Amino acid sequence: MRCKGNFANRIPKATWYSMYMTSLIGVDLGGTKIAIARFDAKTLEVQFQKTLPTHAEQRLPKVYEDMRDLIRDCIQPDTTSIGVGVPGLVRHPEGILVRMPNIPGSENFPLLDTLKKDCQLPVCVENDASCFAYAESQLGAGKGASVFVGITMGTGVGGGIVIDGKLFRGAHGYAAEIGHMLLQPGMPPYDTADKRGDVEQFLSGTAMGKRCEAAGKPEDYLEGAVCAFMRPEIFREIAWMCVNICHSLDPEVIAFGGSAGRALKPHLKAIEKELGKWMLPGTPPPKLSTASLPNAATLGAALLSQQS
Repeated sequence: MRCKGNFANRIPKATWYSMYMTSLIGVDLGGTKIAIARFDAKTLEVQFQKTLPTHAEQRLPKVYEDMRDLIRDCIQPDTTSIGVGVPGLVRHPEGILVRMPNIPGSENFPLLDTLKKDCQLPVCVENDASCFAYAESQLGAGKGASVFVGITMGTGVGGGIVIDGKLFRGAHGYAAEIGHMLLQPGMPPYDTADKRGDVEQFLSGTAMGKRCEAAGKPEDYLEGAVCAFMRPEIFREIAWMCVNICHSLDPEVIAFGGSAGRALKPHLKAIEKELGKWMLPGTPPPKLSTASLPNAATLGAALLSQQS
């Protein structure tokens, strides 16, 4: 018997939509909290989101159990994949945690295989700053840029590089560890046994708190009179960091995220002016921006899970 008319038009709209609806899960595993979100795979609208304390002091096995249980509660029958962003190095393509400095017991943990077995879904494991950068490159501050660099400035300093729409991981998966580029070798801005003098020792929220102990929150480092003494130094140091990135990658856009990074928004013009003093004459400067997506880390992890 021949069917007449369009089949889709003969099915109630809600039923027809549910036949094709799929969802993605993104997780941001941080040193202090675990954030999770489930997204509609087509519209990327948030269907569900929740945060829990990380309890890093109880070490990775407990942290993993909490995260796994949270993911299981979030999974729906239409969920197709899970993406997890982690604050540390990830060995690709195995998805093995090399080390997460803020979560003890994480060394060489096979997160991808373990979570895939426990949840019975495809899993992607990526550095959290790379997840942030990927989301911002696709839908946020770096949308349309051929070369985009995202820098997170929070507890630490992380980074992600996206070239022609693809996340750049490097030869071993460790690219874009911007926080560990040397800024002033042997000369950290406060007394510490670690004399590396890398970017993280100058520009992380943790470092800024040590440099100006009177500050109560990240915004205090860059606003008002409390920490005004160090503001010119911060702008110059950010410019130095960006010069190194520009002369190696020639990005169109550099965007800052994280609590300290977002606080730079009123000061981007001052940083651009400082940047102009240090770049080689005639070198095209990048556009500097702050993050525009409220959920870039979880969204980026979810988006990258589609490639797993």
